[in-house]
Amino acid sequence: MTDHISASPGEQQKALWLSTTAFTLCFAVWTIFSIIGLQIKQELGLSEFQYGLLIATPILTGSLTRLILGVWTERFGGRIVFPLQMILTGAATWALTWANSYETFLIAALGVGLAGGSFIIGVAYVSKWFPPQRQGTALGIFGMGNVGAAVTKFLAPFVLVAWGWEAVAHIWAAAIAIMGVIFFVIARDDPAFRARREQGVKAPSLAQQFAPLKNLQVWRFSLYYFFVFGGFVALALWLPHYLTDVYGAEVRVAGMCAAAFSLAASVFRAYGGVLADRFGARTVMYWTFGFCAVLLFMLSYPPTDYVIHGKDGLIRFSTQMDMVPFVITLFVLGFFMSLGKAAVYKHIPVYYPDHVGAVGGLVGMIGGLGGFILPIIFGALLDLTGVYTSCFALLFLIVIVSAGWMHLSVRAMERKSHGEALDSLPSFPELAEIHDPERTKMPSVLEEWHPEDPEFWATKGRRIARRNLWISIPALLLAFSVWMVWSMVVARLPAIGFEFSTGQLFWLAALPGLSGATLRIFYSFMVPIFGGRLWTTLSTASLLLPALGIGYAVQNPDTPYLIFLTLALLCGFGGGNFASSMANIAFFFPKSEKGNALAMNAGLGNLGVSVMQFLVPLVITAGVFGAMGGAPQELADGGKLWMQNAGFIWVPFILLATAAAWLGMNDIADARASFREQAIIFTRKHNWLMCILYTGTFGSFIGFSAGFPLLTKLAFPEVNAINFVFLGPLIGALSRAGTGWISDRFGGGRVTFWTFIGMIVATFAVISALGAGSFIAFFAAFMALFFLTGVGNASTFQMIPIIMSREVPRLMPELKGEELRRQAGRESAAIIAFTSAMAAYGAFFIPKAYGTSLAMMGSPVGALWGFLIFYVLCLVITWAFYTRRGGLLHDIERGQGTASVPQTA
Repeated sequence: MTDHISASPGEQQKALWLSTTAFTLCFAVWTIFSIIGLQIKQELGLSEFQYGLLIATPILTGSLTRLILGVWTERFGGRIVFPLQMILTGAATWALTWANSYETFLIAALGVGLAGGSFIIGVAYVSKWFPPQRQGTALGIFGMGNVGAAVTKFLAPFVLVAWGWEAVAHIWAAAIAIMGVIFFVIARDDPAFRARREQGVKAPSLAQQFAPLKNLQVWRFSLYYFFVFGGFVALALWLPHYLTDVYGAEVRVAGMCAAAFSLAASVFRAYGGVLADRFGARTVMYWTFGFCAVLLFMLSYPPTDYVIHGKDGLIRFSTQMDMVPFVITLFVLGFFMSLGKAAVYKHIPVYYPDHVGAVGGLVGMIGGLGGFILPIIFGALLDLTGVYTSCFALLFLIVIVSAGWMHLSVRAMERKSHGEALDSLPSFPELAEIHDPERTKMPSVLEEWHPEDPEFWATKGRRIARRNLWISIPALLLAFSVWMVWSMVVARLPAIGFEFSTGQLFWLAALPGLSGATLRIFYSFMVPIFGGRLWTTLSTASLLLPALGIGYAVQNPDTPYLIFLTLALLCGFGGGNFASSMANIAFFFPKSEKGNALAMNAGLGNLGVSVMQFLVPLVITAGVFGAMGGAPQELADGGKLWMQNAGFIWVPFILLATAAAWLGMNDIADARASFREQAIIFTRKHNWLMCILYTGTFGSFIGFSAGFPLLTKLAFPEVNAINFVFLGPLIGALSRAGTGWISDRFGGGRVTFWTFIGMIVATFAVISALGAGSFIAFFAAFMALFFLTGVGNASTFQMIPIIMSREVPRLMPELKGEELRRQAGRESAAIIAFTSAMAAYGAFFIPKAYGTSLAMMGSPVGALWGFLIFYVLCLVITWAFYTRRGGLLHDIERGQGTASVPQTA
């Protein structure tokens, strides 16, 4: 734990009040759409969903940037990061007045959202000025900056009525930019940062800053903040709309009433800090959750008419909360939410004094995401149920879950303390000996893992490795399903009323491949940093965003093209999962079984493409989810489609896979490595050569999967290809899963060589079939291509561990025994993940190549000739570097050499 570095009271107060003022202005800008959004909604004629998305978009940016802004503050200091963030926010807010369509408003709103990232900058900066016993009060005062939401609701309506919403944007933009300049001139570096710079101490690495995120309690705190802060932001945005619709309030009155809630949820945060310092953060959280549960139950009860059959006839009466008691109840709710916000952040600098930026950033990000997600859900619930109070019912459910988890955790602490009474437990029990922070770490970490040891593997290793493999496979299958589901959705959009051009459709089909491939680059290095169990859980849960988004977007033909572009990019989350999944599984298995294990994981995971292409055409023809799924879309021929089911169908399975990953998977302690340690693969020649070869196999598989439905429909419009295009990805996935053992037995290099020869012949057959206009020959040749890509996918991945087991001893002769084995395994896993990232760009370039070839030549044949030439290049590389006599794998694959890494005695 870093000792507090003293500062004079004057310096402390200047830093605190300067940061609080800056945060107040940032928060005023962050919630600007709660007022100006009402007029924009009227001008553009937005639906409830579109309005909810517009006011929530700044919250998304502000939430997602909190994690990185917290890290940057730890690294570069708040005096630099805070002003830069405010000036950029001011520029984006000014740019709002240049927007002239819903799409451009959404883009500008993303920039405005930078204002929300200010919170974690201030927390990381302010906490360094105060000792632990005063940090609760200091951060509570700083958190009063939430009152900026009330400032906007008090003042913005009057400016809007007098001069228009553009004046609001201009004034708010100028104020925050000027504050950024003032902060830079007046503020000073915090004592900890100043001392570190004077002593020449390097800033902590990303791996060091993110290390505490593996602690379960960090995620528990995140849920608390999701309610107290995310719920506050969501209501601050939603209430003006709620008050105008339910009570018919004029916009200025609605703004002032909503401001009363924001005021209570902000100003009393300072008092919450004082209470947390005096009575303990845990006690304040009990008060918060208990009172909020009662208040939200009252607010969630809808206006109801009752009819009782009495002895003298019918007795009729009604229950309804009028506007005045409603506003009073909201004020009290805001008061307890403000106490909770202070209590949550009382924990962080005490538990994690050296990681305030990363931990506070994560907690703040999750809380901020609540402010983004909840207004969208509020709008969806209103559309679904027609009950305005459904928003409060949702918050009631969240607070009950949060309180239950907290109470169960406290009771578990009591049991570990040998029955000690709850009141006698310290306010920060994890700081006591019986509640060591190490005990809050996520379980299932494998401290010792030696898969190359035959006895260990037979008695323990194989069972654990296979369990992780069979949990990983369905998670990866769902990732591929979500990644490629867009190809099926795009093919049906014109039929349900979306008037997009052919070029726009090809862009929509290609973008998931582009984003998925790009995300794979980052996902490649996440498992050694975060651990396979945690990262698999998070990456699987992230699939809910595109799955739910698709379900809502396709129901309205007026949904802008920009929304579909965004959803296409979000589908790339599924593509990114492959890199981390393969890197994770590679650590579990010995070299003798690694090829087959990776083939099983990838092959059955790839099966998700085929499962999606088979399942989606079935579920979109029926109202699988009833009224909850929404109304069907009418077709020109009188038929009906429930296109939303293409997204909704995956939601329950994603939830199950997420739970399974969390409960059943393991982390390997030896697999941990920083990005810097993994980055050595960028200096390895064979990393880049295998990127080319794997692009030829997997890049072809995923690109053909993405473009095959649309290509078939355009080349043979008379054929209803949607019903059987799933066969190609099915064959490719099964061939990968079923042929990994061939590479383990005969050598991946030799199998890869003959695979590329087959792909050259099959591609030429596709070109010939298109020239002859024969659908049967075209389909058969493409099925052969899919089969061969699966075989090549397995064989190329089998090559990588063997190559690195030869190269690492040559390149790093100083390593011996266990260190040598660990380095070879680490580099193999990193290269497997990175090559998968590079190859995934095939999902973008192949559909785009079809579109370009059609635009330039009127036929996809030009693109296919380009693919054929690329396969020739891959064939030459395989022979020249690996399979020829004297090649790296020639002797090993013919039993004349060894690929083993020396083992410890």
